[in-house]
Amino acid sequence: MTTTMEPLEDQLTADFYHYESLLPDDERGLLLKARALMRDEVKPLVNENWARDQFPKELIGLFRDSGLAGLPYEGYGEHRPAVSNLLSGTMAMEMARTDASVSTFFGVHNGLAMYSIHSGGDQEQRDRWLPEMAAMDKIGAFAMTEPLGGSDVAGGMRTTAKREGDTWVLNGAKKWIGNATFADYVVVWARDVDDNHVKGFVVEKGTPGFDPVKIEGKIAFRIVENAEITLTDVRVPEANRLQNINSFRDVAEILRATRAGVAWQGLGVMIGAYEVALAYARERRQFGRPIGGFQLVQDLLVKSLGNITASWGMMVQLARLQDAGIFRDEHSSLAKAFVTSRMREVVAWSREIFGGNGILLDHDIARFFADAEAIYSFEGTREMNTLIVGKSITGQSAFV
Repeated sequence: MTTTMEPLEDQLTADFYHYESLLPDDERGLLLKARALMRDEVKPLVNENWARDQFPKELIGLFRDSGLAGLPYEGYGEHRPAVSNLLSGTMAMEMARTDASVSTFFGVHNGLAMYSIHSGGDQEQRDRWLPEMAAMDKIGAFAMTEPLGGSDVAGGMRTTAKREGDTWVLNGAKKWIGNATFADYVVVWARDVDDNHVKGFVVEKGTPGFDPVKIEGKIAFRIVENAEITLTDVRVPEANRLQNINSFRDVAEILRATRAGVAWQGLGVMIGAYEVALAYARERRQFGRPIGGFQLVQDLLVKSLGNITASWGMMVQLARLQDAGIFRDEHSSLAKAFVTSRMREVVAWSREIFGGNGILLDHDIARFFADAEAIYSFEGTREMNTLIVGKSITGQSAFV
């Protein structure tokens, strides 16, 4: 633990209990680097591209130049050794504090895709793919969710894999797959028709039969290029099958970590919404004075700050459990369910402070309000995560 505090201009108004002071100096320096990138380079791109429902390709170059990818993985990326889970989570929060779509783009690449290869691949596969991905010369995606499936993915995966000699043939469909329209490597999960176990495959861009189509008309995460993917006799070499994935139990190890990352995103959206609402309350004048001086507005702000502070404390301890190696499914599930529920409250209270201006993209709060709905739903709904925790504490499974 360190007691060094950030310079005043780098402190967050939402960090009421100074959680960032728990980061050691070198990791806090990386966080401040990410904060400057998001503030100076990324934020000016956000609202226009969110309104246009498009992904600004220059984001890839910005992140490539920053050297922030690959930080959680020993020996890959510019920072060695691997950083703590507390920094990885706080970085996800920091990015979502500016924009949840950008945070998701980075999280899909740096988290879901790279972590799948790092955790599920053998050493040859890690060395083959991760250096390019850590440099962001190649972009990754993660394809698990299907058009006709969601929470039942463990036992109900419809995408199939059939082995033919040294080749696997994949058939099926995936939906809501972030980055898939332009990704170089897509980790596709499919059920082996011979043993009925889920396995992972890295499908490279341009593989015949792999057809990603951008999903249009979203009201949230409009910068993320989510795709619906059709796989028709997609042939993948055995060398591209993740060698350490032999069942959905192995996949669950990956989802446990990434679910925690989504909870950190929820915290970031809360903070971003609170910050713009607080700034507005200080500036907006009604009845001859700033609305921040009214009791009802202060009540909304303080309730929001309470949700942020409680959620942040939960996430700090969750990161400590990860670093200590005693992190379980129910830990990340409780965080995802609790934090995103509190996020929903905060974005609603923050939007309320804006009144009619709260529906305008110009003030940012409308974007936070809309994007919160996506974070609330993916990586396990509140209901499914509740059942995971419920089974843990009662010893009784309530799953259908």
